[in-house]
Amino acid sequence: MTPSHIATLVETLAVELRSRGLMMATAESCTGGLIAGACTELSGSSDWFERGFVTYSNAAKVELLGVPAELIDTHGAVSEPVAHAMAAGALAHSKARLAVSVTGVAGPTGGTADKPVGTVWFGWATPQGVFTEHRRFEGDRATVRQATVAHALAGLLQRLPPTPA
Repeated sequence: MTPSHIATLVETLAVELRSRGLMMATAESCTGGLIAGACTELSGSSDWFERGFVTYSNAAKVELLGVPAELIDTHGAVSEPVAHAMAAGALAHSKARLAVSVTGVAGPTGGTADKPVGTVWFGWATPQGVFTEHRRFEGDRATVRQATVAHALAGLLQRLPPTPA
């Protein structure tokens, strides 16, 4: 994804969140704050961006988001249950009503047969519940991380609650 594509997603998200009076939060592992950075690149983002958690280590996921250590021990940090818990934890530890989480293997090392480089789990916490999704992106570390940012933002746009009447 190009930076201009990500900027367009952020601009659209800003309009939609403002129109609904909603704030969002991020919980990021493999992107290391890139989603929050993309959001706050836009002037006026304090109207709709509440906070970002960079939880690169397992300890940070536990301490900052309340992810149960047993989930990480049982399923690994790059897993559906952890992405779910990260998104839910971002809501629980903020005043936001929407959150997105990402946890993955950006590469070039760290991949396994079960979780190859490019594997990313996403979580989106909304008033309707927490939704998760798995993707595998091709490319180098920068490409995987940029694709992750774009997919996280697009996924949040797709899951926004209806505009109040």
